Amino acid sequence: MKKISKCLLVFVALLCTTIAFSQSTITGKLVGSDMNEPLPGANIIEKGTSNGTNTDFDGNFTLKTQASSGELVITFVGYNSQTIAFSGDMDLGTITLVSSEVGLQEVQIIASVAVDRKTPVAVSTVRAADIQLKLGTQEFPEVLKSTPGVYATKAGGGFGDGRINLRGFNSENVAVMINGVPVNDMENGRVFWSNWAGLGDVTSSMQVQRGLGAARVAVPSVGGTINILTKTTDAEAGGNIMTTLGNDGYRKFGITYSTGLMESGFAATVSAAKTDGDGYVQGTPFNAVSYFVNVSKEINDQHKLSFTAFGAKQRHGQRQNRHLIDTYRQSEDGIKYNSDWGFKNGQLTSIEDNFYHKPQISLNHYWDLNDKTSISTAAYASFGTGGGGGTLGSDADAPGFENDGRFKFTSADYRIGEFGPLDFDRIVDENIANGANGSNAALRASRNDHNWYGILSTLKSDLTDDLVLLAGLDWRSYTGKHFREVTDLLGGQFIINEDNVNNPTGIARVGDKVAYNNDGIVGWLGAFAQLEYDVNENFNTFISLNASNTSYKRKDYFNYLNGDPLQETDRFNFFGYGAKGGANYRIDMNHNVFVNIGYFEKAADFDAVFPNFNNDEINENAENQKITSYEIGYGFRGERLSANVNLYRTAWRDRTETLSFQLSEDETGFANILGVNAIHQGIEIDFVYKATDKLDITGMASLGDWRWEEDVTGVNILNEEQEVVDTVNLFIEDTPVGDAAQTTMALGVNYRFGINTRLSVDYNYFDRLYADFDPSDRGTQGAPDPWEVPSYGVFDAAITHGFSFGEFDASLVARINNIFNTEYIADALDGSGSNAETALVYYGFGRTFSVGAQLKF
Repeated sequence: MKKISKCLLVFVALLCTTIAFSQSTITGKLVGSDMNEPLPGANIIEKGTSNGTNTDFDGNFTLKTQASSGELVITFVGYNSQTIAFSGDMDLGTITLVSSEVGLQEVQIIASVAVDRKTPVAVSTVRAADIQLKLGTQEFPEVLKSTPGVYATKAGGGFGDGRINLRGFNSENVAVMINGVPVNDMENGRVFWSNWAGLGDVTSSMQVQRGLGAARVAVPSVGGTINILTKTTDAEAGGNIMTTLGNDGYRKFGITYSTGLMESGFAATVSAAKTDGDGYVQGTPFNAVSYFVNVSKEINDQHKLSFTAFGAKQRHGQRQNRHLIDTYRQSEDGIKYNSDWGFKNGQLTSIEDNFYHKPQISLNHYWDLNDKTSISTAAYASFGTGGGGGTLGSDADAPGFENDGRFKFTSADYRIGEFGPLDFDRIVDENIANGANGSNAALRASRNDHNWYGILSTLKSDLTDDLVLLAGLDWRSYTGKHFREVTDLLGGQFIINEDNVNNPTGIARVGDKVAYNNDGIVGWLGAFAQLEYDVNENFNTFISLNASNTSYKRKDYFNYLNGDPLQETDRFNFFGYGAKGGANYRIDMNHNVFVNIGYFEKAADFDAVFPNFNNDEINENAENQKITSYEIGYGFRGERLSANVNLYRTAWRDRTETLSFQLSEDETGFANILGVNAIHQGIEIDFVYKATDKLDITGMASLGDWRWEEDVTGVNILNEEQEVVDTVNLFIEDTPVGDAAQTTMALGVNYRFGINTRLSVDYNYFDRLYADFDPSDRGTQGAPDPWEVPSYGVFDAAITHGFSFGEFDASLVARINNIFNTEYIADALDGSGSNAETALVYYGFGRTFSVGAQLKF
């Protein structure tokens, strides 16, 4: 027996020794060809096994193989896979993965992409794989809700109606760029995410540059810049089909196909998807068809052309009206309550809806003049058609109706139950009975069509080995067409609307324009220059200058007779400029610090020049808004821990603020309020900790202190003759800025069960959210602070699994948002008492879910 035991021990020892000798240890570092930066989280798998690992924050990896020789398969989303043979212990050195997208590197130059630990700005980047995992049925901006400084909500809850605030600034003051092209509305700076339904399907990466940002063009980045890069053209042939199903009838189907880069230098990628559903909020059905096309051609070693077109034709019901908390509690629909819909002839009909189609088309030319100099140019166009639905009441007297002859759609008398949907059939019957007197009530659409053209060209030249010059031009021409049109007479023959002086009858039928009809014409010409100085790999600095001229012109077709000289105004010009600079110093392999500072002026909004929506009263005293911002930051990159700390302060002077007054039945007035200033300052912390090779823990904390700086008193109110008729005061000193949570925190866990299976659980917490309010409404000294919304936190979870399906690669994604069905208020408008009883609110969504599948071919 002892001899047998000894033999077994010897056998086991020999077996272990054999296994030990058969293993190899392979090390290396992965970088991307586009920015020559490390690729954290890349997969390295021993071919033919499930044995693998991931790269760390600096792109480094170590893998103990099961065999002494074989092959490693290296993959990372957005890059071509690479197979490398190994034999014994090996250090593979630096391995460069080639981008799987043709022209991506050139797009990044135009788009001003920031580089981690080099560009001295606070930046967070979300890549395509994380967007696919975390988006689900959420609004596109909500992908960023675990990012420092970000507050994103669904607003009213309609498809595409989401909004985002960055460091306390709303979308009007957050620059959004797609492939380097600015998409903020040229008149008011707003961003309507419903115009970009389907953007999540084609986004290669989304980068949030907080504060000054790295963008060189003069964009309205008071709070920061959201820099979205779409796919270009896949270098490898193939495609995929996908589908997603979710709560409340959510359905999505899509297909993508790429030719790959052919020997002729030609490549094309085409993608399309259809999305529809009933909507979480009552009365908000939606449908959208999104598309994406990219065609590129490598002409020779010096020239590349790339054509891109994408957009989405969509329509969705909306919840435009907030309600008292008590209203939601009394309604049978609870937090899903919506007063803006009803039934007509048995069909759901939206009182408020949105319909829009905004194709974005660009032609990019990349020209390598020589080894040191290149020019990247994007010529783009956007043609927007659509608007939002609403109600229209007759201008004529209508006995029996509310609101001095104008039909009141919100009347409880026309609803099915106290808080039920609108009974359109009753309105139709009454309009029919009104006969030759026309409709007392109708539906209309407020249209905001536009034509937008632009050219953005950037020259990049290596003046020396250490000094790089970037310079360029930015030209834009925009015409916004604003009018209302009758869409449904609700059983009547016509409706009376006397707002058009060129229509003496006042009779309007379906398709006719009513209420207003005008064009907003905006011109833009800008130039920028930037010097980047890299002393060595450890010290980088830059200085950037930009200047621009914004011109506004208005053409009115309703308030003035045809041929009247007042029908079209002169152009009013605003010269803006900016300067910013910064430096980043890598103390060693683990630590870096950066600092940046900048000042810029941006033009007043279009409506500040034409405050009463006519061509008579022009605010010639409108001034530029002035922004000063500075920031310091620290970064740590260790073997397992990556962390960032940022301190910022932004001073916003002369925020555009005008007030209109009805002085008498026939006369209006306005006040041009200067000195409306705010200070936004705070600290942001974020980290990723690799607890094990399979477990990552992420977290962030953002603590803001955003307040209006001082009272503004004695502002003159002017009549149409520019005479002072009264004064107005704003008592806002030290009042908290509303509309976004000033304290946000997040904690996340990412666990890899295997190379192709990943579980993500996130907790997001929001506090010190003050109800939104207009500073002009605070005319009483000693008024209380706006209502502070109760703090809340929500859990989200998602899991993705990749597997082989015959000869194809397939993946499944499942996601649950607000796992515990937490009830919370996400948006609030301050009421007369600045308390919970008078605030008008939107509740956030309860528990929602989605399941998706993708098959690659």
